[in-house]
Amino acid sequence: MCIYTYINVRTSMYIHRHKQISAMTVVIGFEGSANKIGIGIIRDGEVLSNPRRTYITPPGQGFMPSDTARHHRAVVLTVLKEALEQAGLKPADIDCVSYTKGPGMGAPLVTVALVARTVAQLWGKPLLGVNHCIGHIEMGRLITKANNPTVLYVSGGNTQVIAYSERRYRIFGETIDIAVGNCLDRFARVIKISNDPSPGYNIEQMAKKGSQYVELPYTVKGMDVSFSGILSYIEDVSHKMLSSGQCTPEDLCFSLQETLFSMLVEITERAMAHCGSQEVLIVGGVGCNMRLQEMMGVMCKEREAKLFATDERFCIDNGAMIAQAGWEMFRSGQVTELEDSWITQRYRTDEVEVTWRAD
Repeated sequence: MCIYTYINVRTSMYIHRHKQISAMTVVIGFEGSANKIGIGIIRDGEVLSNPRRTYITPPGQGFMPSDTARHHRAVVLTVLKEALEQAGLKPADIDCVSYTKGPGMGAPLVTVALVARTVAQLWGKPLLGVNHCIGHIEMGRLITKANNPTVLYVSGGNTQVIAYSERRYRIFGETIDIAVGNCLDRFARVIKISNDPSPGYNIEQMAKKGSQYVELPYTVKGMDVSFSGILSYIEDVSHKMLSSGQCTPEDLCFSLQETLFSMLVEITERAMAHCGSQEVLIVGGVGCNMRLQEMMGVMCKEREAKLFATDERFCIDNGAMIAQAGWEMFRSGQVTELEDSWITQRYRTDEVEVTWRAD
């Protein structure tokens, strides 16, 4: 019997046995789509562990895929050991191994997928490839207890307004060029803001000290947004304005945040009106920005709606979010066959059939 057939048969037998006798389901999740690698363990909605490591580059520099993958390879076994120890579990206690299939950077995704696939085979456990965006959404729903929210997903690689309908997370609006987090990161490189702990966090802290608003392009196109023009404009004017004393770096951080976040609030409100929604859930790394939460909160208050958001433990890429989405998928009968356990760099949120939610 070939290894593929063996694993597939073993997985089918395990799922059948699981449905018959397992009272609690434990899923481990491997995340490594960008510069953070995290491994989390979920047991029936309880976060048992969620350690991670971040690859940080010098000010003015981004992170290259090959260097990021090298970082992940160097620390992944340490993080795996921490996850098991913090949870107080052994490999035999794990029911399913989940990993980020995409979207994300190719080399880091492949690195983590290979580790997850190897672990699944060594431990004799079923494997599940998880959409990174779905992981953020399901983690947000778990932590905040939001029922059926309009979701604003904002991160370094993605910007989408999403709502659930008929077994899909439907994308109502998105960026047509770069993500909001990427815009912030690239601006941070222009004025040499530190990447430790993250450029977005440091921009947020500097923005609190800004007082002068510098007018920037505001580009909303229907339900979509565009950030590349704003970035090009602020790159062009920043050095001139700073050198001439027209404004401070803090003023530029303040102005950029106010402009970007206003655009995001606008398209989120429009999606809420379209869906008749009274809940907003912010997920993704940029979602832990307190100014974004504050601005969204004002809009929600005016609409008599509720705002849900989490802190950096669960907004920023982490393994527990992949474990949680994997838990939902596994409990609904999904597994990923070994021969299908590749990665997909451009894996859209609305490609995933949501088998675990009732309409």
